[in-house]
Amino acid sequence: MTFEAFRREVEKDLLDALNKTGYAVDYVPLEEPPRPEFGDLSTTVAFEISKKTKKKAVEIADELCSTINTFKRNLVDEVSVALPGYINFRLNRTRFTTSTLHQLMREKLEGVDVGKGKRVIVEHTSVNPNKALHIGHLRNVIIGDVIQRLLRFTGHDVVVLNYIDDSGLQVADIVVGFKYLGFPEQPTTPDTKFDQYCGDHVYVRVNQIYSEKPETEQYRRAVLKEMENQNSEISQYAKAVTERVLLEQLKTCARVGAFYDCLNFESHIMASGIWPKVFEMMKERKLVVYEQGGKNAGCWVIKSLDEQDKVLIRSDGTATYIAKDIPYAAWKLGLVEDFFNYEKFIVQANGKTLWRTTISGGVKEHPIFNNADVAINVIDVRQSWLQKIIANILKKFGEEAEKKSYIHLGYEIVSLSKETASELGIKVEDKDFVHMSGRAGIYINADYVIDKLKNLAYQGTRERNPGADEQWLDQISTSLAVSAIRFSLIKHDIGKILVFDLNDALKLEGETGPYLQYTFARASRILEKYGEEVKEADTIDRLNEPEEYALIKELSKIETVLKEAAGNLAPNKLAEYAYTICLLFNTFYEKHQVLHERDWEKRRQRLIMVNAFANALKILMDILGLEVHRRI
Repeated sequence: MTFEAFRREVEKDLLDALNKTGYAVDYVPLEEPPRPEFGDLSTTVAFEISKKTKKKAVEIADELCSTINTFKRNLVDEVSVALPGYINFRLNRTRFTTSTLHQLMREKLEGVDVGKGKRVIVEHTSVNPNKALHIGHLRNVIIGDVIQRLLRFTGHDVVVLNYIDDSGLQVADIVVGFKYLGFPEQPTTPDTKFDQYCGDHVYVRVNQIYSEKPETEQYRRAVLKEMENQNSEISQYAKAVTERVLLEQLKTCARVGAFYDCLNFESHIMASGIWPKVFEMMKERKLVVYEQGGKNAGCWVIKSLDEQDKVLIRSDGTATYIAKDIPYAAWKLGLVEDFFNYEKFIVQANGKTLWRTTISGGVKEHPIFNNADVAINVIDVRQSWLQKIIANILKKFGEEAEKKSYIHLGYEIVSLSKETASELGIKVEDKDFVHMSGRAGIYINADYVIDKLKNLAYQGTRERNPGADEQWLDQISTSLAVSAIRFSLIKHDIGKILVFDLNDALKLEGETGPYLQYTFARASRILEKYGEEVKEADTIDRLNEPEEYALIKELSKIETVLKEAAGNLAPNKLAEYAYTICLLFNTFYEKHQVLHERDWEKRRQRLIMVNAFANALKILMDILGLEVHRRI
C-alpha cells in the first residue's frame, strides 16, 4: 500500500543523500511526527551524525535536505528542515490519495503474500472433553481462529488442529460419576447440554465426593488403569462419553465461527508406540540424562541451565506428561513418522469435513495434517516453561529441525468483572474482578454468554428496527452477540489478564465488535443510497479536509498492519487498527456531507473514499471473524 511505498522512497532518498555527502550511520530512524504540520515522516539522523562529527545537526540536516531536493520524486512532495535539526518529508497528496483509494476500490492489496510456500499448524481450543467451554476457553478459541485466518490471508498454508486430552483425570472423573457414583447418564433437564451437565454438575460433584469420602478415589485409580487398555469396556465407555462431550463443545465453537481440520486424540499418541522410539532418539543425541543420585535418582531428566531439571521418566519407569508432548510436537514438524491413521468425523457447519486421528483402521486417502514449517500452539501462559523445554528439545533433533519453528503463543487468563460476577450470583466482596475456577464452579459458560448477549442484542435491534422480520432480528442479534464476544476477547494484548464484562462487550459505541459492524453498515447505506456503481476517478484531488486526509493516510497502512500482525502473531493489532479506521470514518461522516455535498466532483471522490473504506473494513472484519451487514 502507498504509505509503505512512501516510507521506502524516503529511506532510499536518505541513504542516497548520506552516500553522496559522505556520512555514515548504522541505520536511518524514521517516525511519524506528532503533529501534521511537521509532515508525514521525520528523521533524526542529523542528530546521530552530529554526535560523531561535532557539526551542528541543523547544518547536517540542511546539507542532506539540499541533496535530496535534487532527486527525482514520486510520492515525496516536499522535504524541509525544522530546528534544531529534524528533516521532515511531506507526501504528494494527490498521487498518494489516488493510489491508495484505487487499490482499495479494486480490493487489491500488494505485498501481503508473505507466507507463500510456508506450511503452518495452528493448534487451539484443546479443552478437556469433560465439560462445556467457559469464557476463558473462548479466549483461546478466538485467538487461535483469528491467527489462522490472518495467516491464510497472508498466504500461508494453514492446518488447524484441536488436541483432545481423552486419557486424563477429568475424563476419568466423569466415568466414575456415571459408573460408580450413580449419576444419571442424561442431563436432568431437557434444555441442558451434555457437556454442561458433565462439567457443571457431575465433575464438580464428583470432586466434592472425593473430598468428603477419600475412599472413593479408588474408583478414579481403577478407571485410569482400565483406560490404558484401548479395548477394555471402561475405555470404550470413556470414548463414547468423550465423543458426546466433544460434539457439544464443537457446536459451541461453531457458534462463534471457529472450525478445525483435524482432532488429535491423546490416547492415540499413547497407543501408537512412538514414545520408545523418540526416547531412544533423545538418548542417542544426549538430550536426556540418567540421574545416579540426588532427588532425581533413578530418573531420566532433561537438564536445564536456567531452570530446574525436568523429569521425563520417573524412577518407577512411568513417563511424565511431557513424554507425550515431545513426540506429538515432533510429529507436527515432520521430525518423526506420522504415527496416526485418520478417519472422517463430521461435516462442520461451514460445510468443511472435520477429520480425527485413529490408531486402527482409518482411510488411505486423507489430507496431510503434519510436516509443518511452523507449529503454533495457543496455550495459556501457565504452560510457558513446559513449552519452552519442548521447543529447545526439538531444535536438537537434527538439521531439519533447525529450519523449523515450534512456537508457544501464550495468553493470559480471563477473569470476570465485579458486575458480571454479581449478576451470576458469584460472591465478589471488595474485589474488582474474580478469577475463574472450574473445580470450584466459578466460571461463566460460553453458551450462556452467547445466549445472554444475543438476548440483549435482540432487544436493542428490535428497538432500532420496529416492525422488522423476526428471522432477520434473530440473525442480526446472533451476529452482534458473536461479534461482541470475539472482539472483546481479541482486542487486548494477549499477554495481559482480560477482565470480561457482559454489558461492555455489546456497546455500539466504543471499542467493540458491534461498533465495527455498525460503522460498516453506515458506509454500506451511503453507497446503497447513492444507487449507482462508484467508479474510479483519474485523479483524486478534492479530499483535502483534515478528517479526509487522516482517514486516507490510515487506510494506506493496512498492508503494513496485516504483515506486522502476522509476523508478530499479534491479533490485537488488527482489532486496534480496525477500530481506529472506524473512528476516523465516523469523525469524517459527522463533520462532512457525502450524498448531499453540492460539489459534484467532491461528492464523487468522497464516495470513492467511502467505498475504499468499506472494502478495507470488510477485509479486517473477515479476518477478525465478524460478520458484515448493510443494516443492523
